[in-house]
Amino acid sequence: MPVLINDNTLSEKLSENLERKLLYLNNLMTAVIEFNNGPMENPEKPHSHPHEQITYVAEGEINVFIDNEKTHLKQGDLFAVPGGILHGIQTLTPYVKLIDTFTPLRQEFLQ
Repeated sequence: MPVLINDNTLSEKLSENLERKLLYLNNLMTAVIEFNNGPMENPEKPHSHPHEQITYVAEGEINVFIDNEKTHLKQGDLFAVPGGILHGIQTLTPYVKLIDTFTPLRQEFLQ
């Protein structure tokens, strides 16, 4: 059974302020994303992908922008994004940890 033990798993450093850990099966992927660059002055550039996404805010606070609608979220909140919809976030606290789940797999994350 695939497991991710946080203390024993190295993060993939995507930038100076962004790290990611992955766990996945054939059609389902979970990514633990940690932001250390908050609060962001401006939201990230909106993006879209064909994957369905559900995100859990594990730590911190964010604004999420889904199809031009802004919502303030804090620890314990979730949001969902259908495939193909523009979305992005803005961190509001110095540290934010998000748990993203995607289907199908984000193959570009595996490269």
